[in-house]
Formats: sequence, structure tokens, C-alpha cells
Amino acid sequence: MARGARHPRDTRVGPHDASDRGAVTAELAVGMVAVAAVLAAVLATGAATLTRLTCLDAARTGARVAALGEPDDEVVAAARQVLGSRGGDVRVAREDHWVTVTVSTPFTAWPAAGARARASATSWAEP
Repeated sequence: MARGARHPRDTRVGPHDASDRGAVTAELAVGMVAVAAVLAAVLATGAATLTRLTCLDAARTGARVAALGEPDDEVVAAARQVLGSRGGDVRVAREDHWVTVTVSTPFTAWPAAGARARASATSWAEP
């Protein structure tokens, strides 16, 4: 065989040497860590958004119940029912004919960070 000519079974394309071995595996490993970190951040942000929306729904439900003239314990019970197993803090503030319900609960994605979702809704209470 002439010098520089390839053997028919040689499927390599381009110049290769021993230092290239494993380069693709290392790049893939680094890339997968980056993809996993981005995925975790997206999922945590989605969980935080859902927690915030649940707080908002609970506050609105509590404000609607308060607008019907129900006592504060009924308002708190209605808001906690919307929160479900998340739990959280529900506060009712009455001023003249206005009722404000504030709901706060920890983010499920970052419980150790102490981050909380908070929402409030205000309604005109029927006399």
C-alpha cells in the first residue's frame, strides 16, 4: 500500500491522534450538567409561579366569602381549603365595609430558603 493511502477498513475521517480519545464524553458530561441546572431552575420557577397563583386564588376566595358577610373563621376556612395541603398563613382585616384577605405560604421549591408567596384580595363586605 502506498504511503498516506488508507486501508479499505479504515473509517476514520480526518487526522486523529490519541489525545482526542474521550473528548466527546467529557464535553457531553459538562453539557449535561448545564442542561440539568437549567432544567432545575425552570422547574423551580414553575413551582413558585403555581404557588403564587394558588395564594391568589385562596385570597380571592376568602374575599368573596367575606363579601357575603360570613365571619372571619369561615373566611379563613375557605382560603385554607383552596390552599389544601400547602398550608400557610391567612389573615383577615376589616376596615369600614372593606375586607382584605392576605394569604402567605412557603414556596415548595425552596423551603430552606424561607421564600414565601404572598397575595391579597380586597372586597366590599355586604352589611
